[in-house]
Amino acid sequence: MDLLHRVRRFIAEHNLIPRGARVLAAVSGGSDSVALAHILRELDGSGDLALAGLVHFNHQLRAAANSDEDFVRSIADRLAVPLFADRGDVGARSRQEHRSLEDAARAARYEWFERARVTAAADFVALGHTRDDQAETVLLRLARGAGPRGLSGMYPRNGAIVRPLLAARRDELRSWLAARGLSFVEDETNVDVTIPRNRVRVELLPLLAERFNPGIVDVLADQADLARDGWTWMGGEAASLARHAVRVRDDGPIVVRELDVARLAAAPIALQRLVIWNALREVGGGRSMTFEHVDAVRRMLGDTPPANADFPGQRVERIGGALVLTGRPAGTAGRRIAAAANLFHYSLSIPGEVVVPDAGIVSVEPLAGATVRSAADGSAALVRADLCGGSLVVRNRRPGDRFRPVGVGGRKKLQDFFVDRKIARDRRDAVPIVADENDQIVWVAGYEIDEAFRVTDRSQPVLLLKFKALGGSA
Repeated sequence: MDLLHRVRRFIAEHNLIPRGARVLAAVSGGSDSVALAHILRELDGSGDLALAGLVHFNHQLRAAANSDEDFVRSIADRLAVPLFADRGDVGARSRQEHRSLEDAARAARYEWFERARVTAAADFVALGHTRDDQAETVLLRLARGAGPRGLSGMYPRNGAIVRPLLAARRDELRSWLAARGLSFVEDETNVDVTIPRNRVRVELLPLLAERFNPGIVDVLADQADLARDGWTWMGGEAASLARHAVRVRDDGPIVVRELDVARLAAAPIALQRLVIWNALREVGGGRSMTFEHVDAVRRMLGDTPPANADFPGQRVERIGGALVLTGRPAGTAGRRIAAAANLFHYSLSIPGEVVVPDAGIVSVEPLAGATVRSAADGSAALVRADLCGGSLVVRNRRPGDRFRPVGVGGRKKLQDFFVDRKIARDRRDAVPIVADENDQIVWVAGYEIDEAFRVTDRSQPVLLLKFKALGGSA
């Protein structure tokens, strides 16, 4: 099968570029990108797509950078398409943002690709990555400890970025160019083995091909396809599990996730790890999370969980039947979050009572009807039994807690409620919160119930909630 037909089939299999879509070809001047430009031009001629132009970014890192830009301009002239070129001081950006040259260059390049795509009214930007690039990516990520997601390598499509040459090898692209008398430029930094990707390309892959498997590039590229398929399936399963096992409880700038221990512990280990990894990433603001981080959280699912721990950008605590991941506010990176004064989470059976250390006793019992009034001092409250489910919980407040105090006419942050009631800051974490099976606040013990649970008819089944504070009376 000839190269052009294979590329066309790859595009169709992955639904990369709909027929007639406008595409920019990202061209550096190297063999892969030059081949990409000419292949897309041929596909343009056959009506498969519309080549909207070439896009080039001059990183200003090499003496030959300007001549490479001129070379790409000559290709655009030859193909009779516009060139969208830009340049930037990547070295300065690397220093200012404290990131590697490679990372800074990639960021600048992709930012320009997107701006050029919008300017050109193009649908996609095509990159010239090959199976060789895919194999290198898999090895790099494996060496860094990547899981299934990392081993999936580069995706054929990522938003507006498409990679139509992932089915082709670098050598065959060069042969294809040579057969047509088409030239390209050599980037002398490609042999600089201080750059990790070059070291893999120049040293590791040839060693693996010689000593272990001559077809190692194809093996690794195929492995990326398998890992990507598996990761896609796992992602769907993890999202389904998270809908039931992860509760979002954000409070302004504080990001909080509560993970249901029982639901997670019952899931396959692979899904446990993925749900935990996703939650850690969300709470940690996208910070890198390692296998060790995830496994440390997994150990907190056990019957005898280890102590609470700090992780990148957050603190993780086991509170009753939940793992609570609390993010650090902006400006506190690297410092521990101050522990709450009194963290607790207890099941409250109906009828039953729980003792909350440093707070008091919370009890509940069913009544035949609303024959008792709620206590004026807040020590007792009547609520609708039919809305509370089979059991209740007694816990401390959580970031993001809201409820509807009777008579207020709308939802209110629990934090604001405490302020309005002039409850001292150092006492707020000790106030027992009675919640239903869905963690909806039923009663702020000693203060107020939620409007939704108010008894409005004597025929409604009723629960009597009581709170006896330490040193007080019911």
